[in-house]
Amino acid sequence: MSTSETEDSVHAELTRLRESIDNIDAAVVHMLAERFKCTQQVGHLKARHHLPPADPAREARQIARLRQLAESANLDPAFAEKLLNFIIAEVIRHHETIAGGARTS
Repeated sequence: MSTSETEDSVHAELTRLRESIDNIDAAVVHMLAERFKCTQQVGHLKARHHLPPADPAREARQIARLRQLAESANLDPAFAEKLLNFIIAEVIRHHETIAGGARTS
């Protein structure tokens, strides 16, 4: 195989892999959007029933669960925990905003 053919082969493989990455990224965004739709509903339910925006016990269970899932998927559990903590912080922020709106309406 010539250098040009090798370069073409490598470029084709990079393109294929990057297209897969792009598809996965799109799926992740859509899954996060669905997750946030559910958590918004939770926020409204909590606000209606005067429940606190955060649920530390639930969050701890979710972090432990996600760490186990990460380990079984050969993903760094610390990374998975950081990601979930970021998502949880955003969810709590949404719940606080919803609760604030529910109190004023």
